[in-house]
Amino acid sequence: MANIQLRNVRKAFGAVEVIKGIDLDIQSGEFMVFVGPSGCGKSTLLRLVAGLEDITSGELSFDGKIVNGLAPSKRGIAMVFQSYALYPHMTVYANMAFGMQLQGGGKEEIKKRVEAAAELLQITPYLARLPKQLSGGQRQRVAIGRAIVRDPKVFLFDEPLSNLDAALRVATRLEIAKLHHDMHNVTMVYVTHDQVEAMTLADRICVLRDGLVEQVGTPLELYENPQSLFVAGFIGSPKMNFLTGKFAEPFKAKTIGARSEHLEVKSNGSGLWKGEVIHSENLGSDSYIYVNVGSDEPLIVRENGTALHQAGDVLSVGLIEGEKLHKFDAVGKPFDA
Repeated sequence: MANIQLRNVRKAFGAVEVIKGIDLDIQSGEFMVFVGPSGCGKSTLLRLVAGLEDITSGELSFDGKIVNGLAPSKRGIAMVFQSYALYPHMTVYANMAFGMQLQGGGKEEIKKRVEAAAELLQITPYLARLPKQLSGGQRQRVAIGRAIVRDPKVFLFDEPLSNLDAALRVATRLEIAKLHHDMHNVTMVYVTHDQVEAMTLADRICVLRDGLVEQVGTPLELYENPQSLFVAGFIGSPKMNFLTGKFAEPFKAKTIGARSEHLEVKSNGSGLWKGEVIHSENLGSDSYIYVNVGSDEPLIVRENGTALHQAGDVLSVGLIEGEKLHKFDAVGKPFDA
């Protein structure tokens, strides 16, 4: 296991500062996920932890030891890339064994570790195959297996599921979640732009914005108590409904927000807002109703099961009793008054 500490870490490429002073503690055995929009610095930050990029200033420590100048091979890390990065001319077994062979591992020890990793990831039947004979999901499991064999203290994942189709993403996400449970003594740091991955995998999420930490917390903390308008809009799918201007003024706020599952159609017309249905999305288990109430964007209302509302229907929408309305001030900070 490894505790990872970042203290005022900065990274500049020439005159452009990409990481602008990050302080963060990642606990031993924790599954930490970096999320944020494209260009926020999440992959760069992961590469700084890996040692694939040099830190411009600040300190990066593993278990209290500063590792700024330490080579990646000396950090006890293993990295899984979105492109798999498998050797096409080598079998699955050879791909997984290669790292240990370079380190001078014994033949029997290599065999034992490769077979154990293959069993954990359910790829034992594929050990004699070449990467081109595998599906995308199988190749990604081989890449993860190659990392496991090295017995790292820290796993680093750089958007490992982004090349997979929807069904494989779900299946491989489950594999990574199981891996975390089975290897609970390994620290894992995972970069994604997919908040569903972040919400389902993370012990804690670090939301990045323009090279800075916007908020760190458990998935539910970020979902239920966002500390900025940015986090409120970024975490959650669909995103939080926001209303400004005349809609927010009665609440003495610059912006108000409500989750789609906290809204409902009021049959007696007693809702806070009234508008016309633009579109209904029926997903089987639930539905999303898009209602134009005159704000910048339509309100999204979640209902259980199949929605019966059609485009053109006029609905009254309000908060479900007991649910929370989020209020934000002029600088996007939440308040309860």
